[in-house]
Amino acid sequence: MNPTTLALQIQTLPDNPGVYQYYDKEGKILYVGKAKNLKKRVSSYFNKIHDTAKTNVLVKKIVTIKHIVVPTETDALLLENNLIKTLQPRYNVLLRDDKSYPWLCIKKEPFSRIFATRRMVKDGSEYFGPYTSFKTVSTILELIKELYPLRTCNYDLSKSNIESGKFKVCLEYHIGNCMGPCEGHESLENYQKQVDAIREILKGNFKESMKDFKRVMTSLAADMHFEEAQKIKEKIEILENYQSRSTIVNPKITNIDVFSIVSDEGAAYVNFLQISHGSIIRSHTMEIKKKLDETDEELLELAIIELRERFHLLSREVIVPFHVDLGENIKITVPQLGDKKQILDLSIRNAKFYRIEQLKQLQIVDPDRHTKRIMAQMQKDLRLPVEPRHIECFDNSNIQGTNPVAACVVFKDGKPSKKDYRHFNIKTVEGPDDFASMTEVVYRRYKRWLDENQPLPNLIIIDGGKGQLSSALKSIDELGLRGKIAIIGIAKRLEELFYPGDSIPLYLDKKSETLKIIQQLRNEAHRFGITHHRDKRSKAALNSSIESIPGIGEKTMLTLIQHFKSVKRLKLATEKEISDVIGMSKAKKITEFYKAANEN
Repeated sequence: MNPTTLALQIQTLPDNPGVYQYYDKEGKILYVGKAKNLKKRVSSYFNKIHDTAKTNVLVKKIVTIKHIVVPTETDALLLENNLIKTLQPRYNVLLRDDKSYPWLCIKKEPFSRIFATRRMVKDGSEYFGPYTSFKTVSTILELIKELYPLRTCNYDLSKSNIESGKFKVCLEYHIGNCMGPCEGHESLENYQKQVDAIREILKGNFKESMKDFKRVMTSLAADMHFEEAQKIKEKIEILENYQSRSTIVNPKITNIDVFSIVSDEGAAYVNFLQISHGSIIRSHTMEIKKKLDETDEELLELAIIELRERFHLLSREVIVPFHVDLGENIKITVPQLGDKKQILDLSIRNAKFYRIEQLKQLQIVDPDRHTKRIMAQMQKDLRLPVEPRHIECFDNSNIQGTNPVAACVVFKDGKPSKKDYRHFNIKTVEGPDDFASMTEVVYRRYKRWLDENQPLPNLIIIDGGKGQLSSALKSIDELGLRGKIAIIGIAKRLEELFYPGDSIPLYLDKKSETLKIIQQLRNEAHRFGITHHRDKRSKAALNSSIESIPGIGEKTMLTLIQHFKSVKRLKLATEKEISDVIGMSKAKKITEFYKAANEN
């Protein structure tokens, strides 16, 4: 289909809310989106160059546009969500975790059974959930079992079957886990009261069950039935303990859903908390893979619609970190202070932890993808033209102006490449001049690389502020590398990054992975430089003590110093003690030398 036809399709789109679908020349679905105004939204794809390459590629592939007009924006949200899940277009985000979750079922039958299931059978039974893990389900089932003696058998306990004596009580009855409705030992009315109480607990309302148990306990105690009263007290404690594990700070917050989002370059993580009668009755986190650099607002909106539909949420208020559009019937709260802010912070914390867990798993399972994500994040954070796959960091080391040296450490794909580390002894600078030393080592390093036609790094990091950066830039300019290699300086406080020609530093989030890698580079350069500096000082000190002993080399002397711990102890050692370490002939030379020195 030619561009004129595509333009005609756009011109004839309505100004109403709805859902649009993009197809390629082979008729494959590319993208599904929603809009308040279909014509304006679709036109926006074609009347500008987009910031991201992916979106530009998408636009080039579009040949056919289809649309569905709906009455309201809320309908558009729901329809978009359904179409994405059904059609799974290539350029829409992936909601990763779309699997079947366990439910708790109250079976529609006389003397209802309560059990966990992954299958919803539409036979009039009640289903609560879905829960995000079987651990939660088993905990709730254990709680119910502790509180109420319910049957576990699958007998058809109709009135006629019970009266005809068709069934016999089992072991569960004899050990007290069931009251024996199969033989008529428990009435249907009494059993259903227990089921009603359980239903309230599953909804998150513990108050009525607590009141009932306390009333029964008081009554039993008044009638001197202390053993039975103690059993009821234990049930109250179980219920209170379960509630305390899921109750939030302020029980006034009721029937509210909380949503938060944490994202990076490739994915977003959305956490959801369901609050009912002052308790957190459900928590769930999902990962959303980004496809077209969608904003957090877009992703959170999509996730909320998906989660509300999946978990059958009916609350009329949601708490979110920023405003999202969910239609007119839902109240949007963006708390700044108080209890609602605390519960939002809890949700954000859950999302962050989930992200960390996923990234750790990714690092183990797919290290290449992990590296790519880190590199993309560093490129964005540091405003670089390319991913910093090859980074080199320079550090000067001199103590009171003695033995000036410099170190260059190399990171490849975010990890140390120790075989590429290099030490530099300062040759052209007299005295402790850090700036001149930096100019020298940067020049020497990259002059050699240019001479040998080696691939240049993507990023150079200079340990120091604006002064050190300017010194390094002199060499970069002299070698004609300005603009070919990105270069930044790190101030001593670590969080300040200086760029050439910019007096205002860049501040990175102290918890960001980019800053952590830069800190690791800086620390490694410092460690590597200091180690070389100490070795050089040690050798200089050693040489000053041993250079006048004829026939004794540096290696022999180092062996002796390591054994005797100091030159002073070596001078006091006997010829026998020295010969045990290095042999008779060398020991004789050393003892005679020190003896002659003492006589003089």
